[in-house]
Amino acid sequence: MTRQPEQPGPGIDRLLDQVRDRLDRVDPVTAHHAQRDGQAILVDIRPIAQRAEFGEIPDAYVIERNVLEWRLDPRSAARIAIADDPRLWPIIVCQEGYASSLAAASLQGIGLPRATDLAGGFAAWQAAGLPVVNPHR
Repeated sequence: MTRQPEQPGPGIDRLLDQVRDRLDRVDPVTAHHAQRDGQAILVDIRPIAQRAEFGEIPDAYVIERNVLEWRLDPRSAARIAIADDPRLWPIIVCQEGYASSLAAASLQGIGLPRATDLAGGFAAWQAAGLPVVNPHR
């Protein structure tokens, strides 16, 4: 009988639990109100195929995951203008709320302490009946 080698690190489920312990995750209605009231920005990190299939959140920033930190780090030459606001509260959105947790933790790691994510992701936003544009379902 061959034994599986010990895998380093906590595994994805445990990592998600650890990351989420540090996040003040928000529900769709809270995220919607925070965006509407100018308190937060919603940042959609989903790939174009998911946005095309399921739709988008109106006025959300679309920043794909592979460039997220560079666009929101106020020290980055590749940052977007809103990244210069010291009150920035980015709420990260993925399809179901998994990748967004990891992305928000990464943003906290580069110095954006208010970064968090949308619990349940875009699917939860849509299920809550909140505004969606261009759904092709």
